[in-house]
Formats: sequence, structure tokens, C-alpha cells
Amino acid sequence: MSANVLAATGLVAASGGGTGFHPPTTEEFWQPLIGSGQFAFTRPILIFIISVGALAWWFIATTRKAAIVPSKGQWLTEGIYGFVRNGVARDMIGSKEFLRFVPFLFSLFTVLLLNNLYGIIPFFQFPTFGRIAFPLALTLVVYVIYHYLGFKKHGFTGYFKSFAPSGLPSWIVPVVLVLETFSFFVTRPLTLCMRLFGNMLAGHMLLLVFITGGEAMLLHGGAFLKVVSVPTFILAFIMTAFEALIEVVQAYIFTLLAASYIATALSDEH
Repeated sequence: MSANVLAATGLVAASGGGTGFHPPTTEEFWQPLIGSGQFAFTRPILIFIISVGALAWWFIATTRKAAIVPSKGQWLTEGIYGFVRNGVARDMIGSKEFLRFVPFLFSLFTVLLLNNLYGIIPFFQFPTFGRIAFPLALTLVVYVIYHYLGFKKHGFTGYFKSFAPSGLPSWIVPVVLVLETFSFFVTRPLTLCMRLFGNMLAGHMLLLVFITGGEAMLLHGGAFLKVVSVPTFILAFIMTAFEALIEVVQAYIFTLLAASYIATALSDEH
């Protein structure tokens, strides 16, 4: 759709400083509630606190009176727990070591899942991990855990030596050690953080463009744009369903990779 059409229908600000449609920007992810600057208490922080309280309440409420024949809430909680326990922790870490990491991975997955789904839940409609600080903090937790486990099991020198598989020619070992060290200490945490952040940011921005753009065309556009707004809203609905799938998948991928990094740190050779 050309800029001339948008300008003619009033969706683009006039040259004199009109108030036409303005596409969403990354500022949508700041939203300070109290204070300003880097120490402001923002809406994403509030949403994250609510998510932690909601999850704590849900787990207590659905397991306090656990029964052999579970209620719907107990069935749901046990289903998610079983999925993380067997489908993530045991499969990735192995039956010998996995049990002690299940509480962490279960907590990680549920926090990620709920905060991602907040992006499409009415009244929240904000994916917490679309703010870079949240995936960065979560990545730092995983980073500290798997390196701590690696150093504890192998020792300082042994941990770095384990980066190079046995049987390699001696001349290539230094190259592999440099590459693997960079991967373990830089590439892995960076990609773990940016994958989650990028998907949540892009998905939310895309939904904002479809929804606010459709609303602007319907309420402020001419006859042609009012008609165009109908498929725009249909696409917004389709994209919302697709975004829900992405949010679940990203929670799973982050948890799966966290389990994989823990398993690698505990293995004899990488």
C-alpha cells in the first residue's frame, strides 16, 4: 500500500505535525510505571512478579490435595512435570544424573511458558522476555550452573581439556580447544539469550503492527482501507495462534538447551 494512499486517508501524519497512525516501536517494551531511567519499576517487572506468584499459587493449589484420581488442575500440573522430567531432563542428562535437575528445569520451563504466553493473554498482552534483561538474566543463571558443574566435576584444567575429544591429532587439539572454549563461554549463552529475546520481540511487534494497523484503517481510513482492515484482522488472529505456538516452542527450546548444556558439562568428553 503506497504512502500516498495512507496519507490521503489520514493514516500518515500530515506535514504540519498531524496525529496519524504511527507504527509500534521498541519503546513499547519499556513501559515504566514508577520512576524513570534504568531504575524504573516497569510493567514487564510487574508482569514477571505476577507470573511467579500465579505459578506458586497454582502449584500449591493443584498438589496440596493430590489424589490417585487427579483433578483437572492436578492432571495438568503432573502432565507438564512429567513432560519436563522424562522428555527433557532424563532424555538429555541421562537416568543417572537427571533427578536433581528436574526442579530447576521444571521451574525454568513453567516460568518461560507463562511469561511467553502473556504476549497473547488479554489484559497482559506482553511477552516478558521481549525485554532483553529478562532472557539475559535467565541465561546467566543457566550459564553459572553448567560451568559450576563442569568445574566441580573435572577441575579447572580438566574442564578445559574435556572440550577436545580424545583421539584427535595433536596438531589440531589447540584449535579445537580455542573454538570449543569460545563456544562454551560466548556463543552458547549469547545464542541462548538472543534466540528467546528475538522471537518474543519480533512476534509481539508483528502482532502490534497487524492489530493497530487494522484498527487505524477501520476507524480512520477511507472506504478502501476499511475494507482492507477486515483481512488485516483475520491475519492478526492467525498470527496470534501462530505466535502462541512459537511461545510454547521457545520455552521448550530454552529448557532443552539448558538441560543439554548441563549434560555436556557433566560428561567426560564433549
